[in-house]
Amino acid sequence: MGQPAANTAEPLAAQFQTNPPRDVPTRRNTELVLLGFAAFIVTIALVLVEANQEQELTASVLWLGLAYLGVLTGAHLAVRKWAPYADPVLLPCVALLNGIGLVMIHRLDLAQAEKALQNGKDYSPDVTKQVLFTVISLALFIVVLVVVSDHRTLTRYGYTAGLIGIVALALPALLPSSLSEVNGAKVWLKLPGFSIQPGEFAKILLMIFFASFLVSKRDLFMVAGKKFLGVELPRARDLGPILISAVVCIGVLVFEKDLGTSLLFFSVILVMLYVATERAIWVVLGLSFFVVGCVIAYNLFGHVQQRVANWLDPLATYDDAGGGYQLAQGLFGLGTGGVGGTGLGAGRPDMVPEAATDFITAAIGEELGFIGLAAVLMLYLMVAMRGMRSALAVRDTFGKLLGGGLAFTMVMQIFVVVGGVTKLIPETGITAPFLSKGGSSLLANYILVALLLRISDAARRPGTRPKPQQPQAPIAEAHTVLVQRPPSANGGAQA
Repeated sequence: MGQPAANTAEPLAAQFQTNPPRDVPTRRNTELVLLGFAAFIVTIALVLVEANQEQELTASVLWLGLAYLGVLTGAHLAVRKWAPYADPVLLPCVALLNGIGLVMIHRLDLAQAEKALQNGKDYSPDVTKQVLFTVISLALFIVVLVVVSDHRTLTRYGYTAGLIGIVALALPALLPSSLSEVNGAKVWLKLPGFSIQPGEFAKILLMIFFASFLVSKRDLFMVAGKKFLGVELPRARDLGPILISAVVCIGVLVFEKDLGTSLLFFSVILVMLYVATERAIWVVLGLSFFVVGCVIAYNLFGHVQQRVANWLDPLATYDDAGGGYQLAQGLFGLGTGGVGGTGLGAGRPDMVPEAATDFITAAIGEELGFIGLAAVLMLYLMVAMRGMRSALAVRDTFGKLLGGGLAFTMVMQIFVVVGGVTKLIPETGITAPFLSKGGSSLLANYILVALLLRISDAARRPGTRPKPQQPQAPIAEAHTVLVQRPPSANGGAQA
């Protein structure tokens, strides 16, 4: 009859012995199956491109397919070893986006090679460089998984990351145009043999800084000031970080002529601030500052006026230098594709300038139609949703803020890209993550995915079980032990 009372005093470790928690599955085999399905889709797409363009299958299908399978296998093995509990859907979605990008770049290469042949010129395919960038990106992806074994260690380097990010963001504006300007935007760093966009890496560094800053200073942003029309306004002395962010982003817009990057940075900062404080007033104030800055920039700088004029009526500036020719050709391509598309290799996306970089979504919309472009956008949405899910599930505040910021970056970046191509917003010049040609964007976004996988691994990893302890008898039943005092040294000498 006394047994129930003893059970109520049973420690937690003894409960684990009788009812142990279930092991959380790693789901790595699920990831492997999804990666195989992504490889199958990319292989079929390559075959369709070759069949429509070359009327035969060439050796490029074989080596592109093998290179793609090789890098995917390496990435999967790295995740299986160093992040075994990571989300099983993130990497396959990213791999499929990367594969579709390789297919479209190869398709544009075939069209450009045909034009070069007709003009008696040589053409170097871009897909070879893109495959090399993919290999380097996945190598860096593995390095991040190995080095950052716990995302919380990044908080130690928050201010260092912020300083490096600001320098990387401002460096192209400080250099002469011959070393930093391409197509009117000063966002490049031209080095001997290659070029790089420091801003692609600055966005990750600044997110690390701002996440660590919000964790340590979150209480400042939670304090309400005076009320205006029923809304609790922040205190004036707490507006420093958001004012600095606005000034930095407007500086990027003014000196680097890059509307997309400034819009991306500022929106990510506002979202992270809202996630940390749950106060919508910060978003309202931030957007107000940004709108005022954009109006001032429009009235002061001609390149901003040109972008807005192209946005309002691309046909009116169709023949002007820096006018709406590119935007109009992209819209014509989307209209030609319609709902079902012209088919891979059966359209004319090469008629759009910079179709492999800024306007690759227009090329996809032409040949895969609205359905294909919507499917690609759904892949981005899947990456963002799984990233947000991991950010919500992780236990520490820094991981929540950093994961939320990284996931929102993916959504905001593709919104800016597709919004510019479809004339929803002014053209920005930002490249689509994993799709567009270019090494900087691919390297930075694979680092972003590696950090998301690290956060999701921490969120899904089961907690350590407490060590079983020997149950102790109640005090009333404990035996009494008499302990004799040892003789003192003086007493022993007297004896």
